[in-house]
Amino acid sequence: MFRPEIKVIDCTVRDGGLMNNSHFTLPDVRAIYKAVCEAGVDIVELGYKNSKKHFSPSEFGAWRFCEEDMLIQAIEGIDNHGTKLAVMMDSHKASPDDIRPKSESVIDMIRVATYVKDIDKAITMANAANDLGYDTAINIMAISHTLDRELDEALMQIEDETRVLSCYIVDSFGALYSEDIDYYVAKYQKFLKTKEVGIHCHNHQQLAFANTIEAIIKNANYLDGTLYGLGRAAGNCPLELMLSFLKNPKFNLKPVLEVIGKTILPMRADMEWGYTMPYMIAGILNVHPSDAMDIMMLPKDDPRRMDFVKFYEDLSLEAQG
Repeated sequence: MFRPEIKVIDCTVRDGGLMNNSHFTLPDVRAIYKAVCEAGVDIVELGYKNSKKHFSPSEFGAWRFCEEDMLIQAIEGIDNHGTKLAVMMDSHKASPDDIRPKSESVIDMIRVATYVKDIDKAITMANAANDLGYDTAINIMAISHTLDRELDEALMQIEDETRVLSCYIVDSFGALYSEDIDYYVAKYQKFLKTKEVGIHCHNHQQLAFANTIEAIIKNANYLDGTLYGLGRAAGNCPLELMLSFLKNPKFNLKPVLEVIGKTILPMRADMEWGYTMPYMIAGILNVHPSDAMDIMMLPKDDPRRMDFVKFYEDLSLEAQG
């Protein structure tokens, strides 16, 4: 599957930071950045640029704030091979005042994550970033919980009121199936005549890669992935699978394989991500994985970790309201 319009975005450090409060070591971030650049990935997202009013620096690591000096340390001396550097700002947990002019930053792209209810904040943020010289994108989170009418209105606003390069379908709860991907890609394409459609999938039902493929087939051109699927809860579409599927000769899989073996897999000693029964149950019930994450944080000998029937019953009641 080769199309020159396709852009691959690695968000290992950003999405993976939801599992360790963004406490990646600088050497690990440099190793990830170097490998992704050598692999020919188009954009690498090194974390969030969120406000310290919402996140305490005593609790969250440097990659939740992506201050300029840390980004410089992360990329200094590494050939980027043309890979652009991105950060993400939450529309409801950051401020346009936190954005400095592009001429004073190593950042190339600012992606704004938002819920539909905060779309006006997201548009303000994206437009401020554009005015300061950045490429931009908007990621609409929790799409499986969004009312059609509200999503239609949000997409119309994004088309009419922004200069973003892409707008994302984000399967935050890992609840979507291929027919849902078809539906949402078609909806986005209906309203977004001057923007690309992006896809960001979570792997609660082991469908992140399959759903990303489905989006590609339907002409979504901005594609998110992470190394070995590292990301919140069940994780994301594995970048290594995506690069292999795309068959683009510009991609070099070897640096990705090396960094997974030397940097990513050792992290599993301290944090657990990927498909598990609690995450699967959250996915099929279309609920936020926070309760499942709490279960997975229990000691390994705690019997509640394996009481899947009770967890299913409890979460079913919660899902029913």
